[in-house]
Formats: sequence, structure tokens, C-alpha cells
Amino acid sequence: MWLLGAVLMLAVGSAMVPEFRAAQVREREFRAAPVCASAPVEVSDCRWKQKFTVRSVDLNSGSRHKSPEADLLLPSGKPWHVTFRNTNPVASGLEPHDKVVGLIWRGDVVDLRDAEGEHQETTEGPLDWPTDRLTGALACLSFGAAALVGSLWSALARGNRRHDAAGRMVCLHGIPLGVTAILILWMQSANDWPARSLPIIWGIVAALILANMVGFVVAALRGQIGRAGGEA
Repeated sequence: MWLLGAVLMLAVGSAMVPEFRAAQVREREFRAAPVCASAPVEVSDCRWKQKFTVRSVDLNSGSRHKSPEADLLLPSGKPWHVTFRNTNPVASGLEPHDKVVGLIWRGDVVDLRDAEGEHQETTEGPLDWPTDRLTGALACLSFGAAALVGSLWSALARGNRRHDAAGRMVCLHGIPLGVTAILILWMQSANDWPARSLPIIWGIVAALILANMVGFVVAALRGQIGRAGGEA
């Protein structure tokens, strides 16, 4: 099972690497995009702001598979549908007839600002994607690498109890490596830390986890951790 999980996580993590690079390119293009001199008639690479009136809001709090969404109206009465990755800080406070301002880029509302000045990216926003993809790649690749090394170590050392226990220790430490990346993303998002803080903090914590793993592996090779301890 460890080997199967390792292959799966490595495949998913590898697929996220090009997505991360593409998201970085899109973020740079967005930040470099000029402000439109006037509202463009066609889809444009420049950024512009548009006033909307909220027609309806559905947070879809009872569904796992649906994102929070809102229907907006242009001054002309034309509808515009937007979705969000989460409910805060803007989506949860929206009510019908509220006045909001949308930031539009390449034909999509990428950010919505309410009357109090709070703003929130929509699912089309380019700023959060690089961090999300980087976190996914770190979580999957770190867990996958540890699980692959540990499972192969145990498989090749079949019959050798100490080496089997050492391999299991490597596998088990892959779990906190992956979970740590996800927790740090949550902390970074909740505290509005800069995106570059994520790999730095994860690297420090990962180094501590790896040091702890080495200690357990050495103990296993010395016979201080048996098969039962490796399964705990």
C-alpha cells in the first residue's frame, strides 16, 4: 500500500509542477497588466474596474462540491456570474442589492470589493493559484518520496527485521512532511503572509522532521524499534 500511495502522490505532485509554473506566468502577466484608459468593448489584457449590484448570493454551505457564488448586475442590467474559493472575507457578507466593485481582467471578474473596502479574489483570480499549486506539489512530492524510499527499503530488506522497521520509519515521516505543507498554506492564507514565506517555513519544518526521521531510522537499525513499533 505504501508503494502504491507513493507512486500516486509522485504522479500528482509532478503534474502540479507545470501547473505551478503556468500559474506564476499568469500572475506576472496580471501584475504587469496596465490599467485600461476606458472600459474596453472586447476582452482585453488591461485591468479595469466595474460597478455591480448584487442580485443573489448562494454560499452553498451545505455542498462539498459547489463553490460560493453570486450573481451580479451591471448598470445596464446585464447579469454577471462569479464564484469564490471560500466564503470570507467578502462573499459571506454579500446581500441582494449591495453595491460592489469588480476588477476585470481578460474578460473575467478576478476580484470583488464590497462597500466597506474588503476585497476577495474570485476563482478566476490569478494571485492565489501559484501558492496553491506549490503547496500541492510540496505535499505530494515530499510524502511520495518518503513513502517510495521507505517502502522499497522494507521490500528489499524482507526478512531483516531492523531494516524493515527503518523503512517503515521513513514511510511514516512522509505523512507529517505532506501535512505540514497544507497547514502552512492555511496559516499563510489566514495571516496574509507573503507567498515566498511558504517554502521558507516549510523548508525549516521539513528539516526538523527529517532530522527526527534520521533519529528513528538509526534507532531502528540498532534494534531499538521492532516491527510492532514501526506499525504504531
